[in-house]
Amino acid sequence: MATPVIWKLMLSCFFCFTAAAASAETLVFTAIPDEDETKLVERFRGVADYLSEQLNVDVRYIPVKSYAAAVSAFRNNQVQLAWFGGLSGVQARRLVPGSEAIAQGVEDEAFETYFIANTNTGIEPAAELSALKDQLQGKTFTFGSKGSTSGRLMPEFYVRDTFNAKPDDFFSRVGFSGNHTRTLRLVEAGTYDVGALNFQVWEKELADGNINTDAVQVIWKTPHYPDYQWTIRGDVDERFGDGFKQRVTEALLNLDNPELLESFPRSGFIPAANADYEPIRKTAQEIGILD
Repeated sequence: MATPVIWKLMLSCFFCFTAAAASAETLVFTAIPDEDETKLVERFRGVADYLSEQLNVDVRYIPVKSYAAAVSAFRNNQVQLAWFGGLSGVQARRLVPGSEAIAQGVEDEAFETYFIANTNTGIEPAAELSALKDQLQGKTFTFGSKGSTSGRLMPEFYVRDTFNAKPDDFFSRVGFSGNHTRTLRLVEAGTYDVGALNFQVWEKELADGNINTDAVQVIWKTPHYPDYQWTIRGDVDERFGDGFKQRVTEALLNLDNPELLESFPRSGFIPAANADYEPIRKTAQEIGILD
């Protein structure tokens, strides 16, 4: 039978172990579902492994089904870090005071939306959207996700600004595909005449030979605007220790694995700040879609 001293030692060790287990934290992150889920899971599992190694903490990626779900997970502290688009990042940071945009892709500083059209429409590319008014009016049109910067916010802004009309009034039918890849496929198949998508998705699918250029083409490109970014909650230092936010930032800025970067696709990550996305906030507010 154990002596009282041994029991005390055993209890002491038990409580030490329990405290250590309780203090062990997992950094959980998510990303807006802007492409096929299989591609996203493969990409962000690689990011999770990289961050875990760099930060010396357990890091886990959880997929979500919608842009709104990504924002909600961030708001509810189910995730502490997220790869957001411009609009979803603005929404999330408004809901979680103290949260910060910490890194963006090199290409995200000057992002674009491509308007694409099924070639059977006969619509020809133009340098100015206004030149396409007669060809576009009355056609069917699909955005991506309702919460997408490049797939909804910016294309809707330019439609309203150029044609002085809401998309529902200008086009004969307006849809929301859910993500950029699906927008491409719907227009390519002729389900919709015209659509708007993230230029990076178009360029990558084109480079990979996944676009039938006899069936679909780019007809207009928007001016540049800021888009995707990594946003982190402001309370991570309290949870993971002093300086943790800076360590996460440095890990993302130092990510140089060619395969991981290609999967985004980005050539690298550069510093970002909340102020960079003020044009997105103003645009969203102007057209009434800032939740």
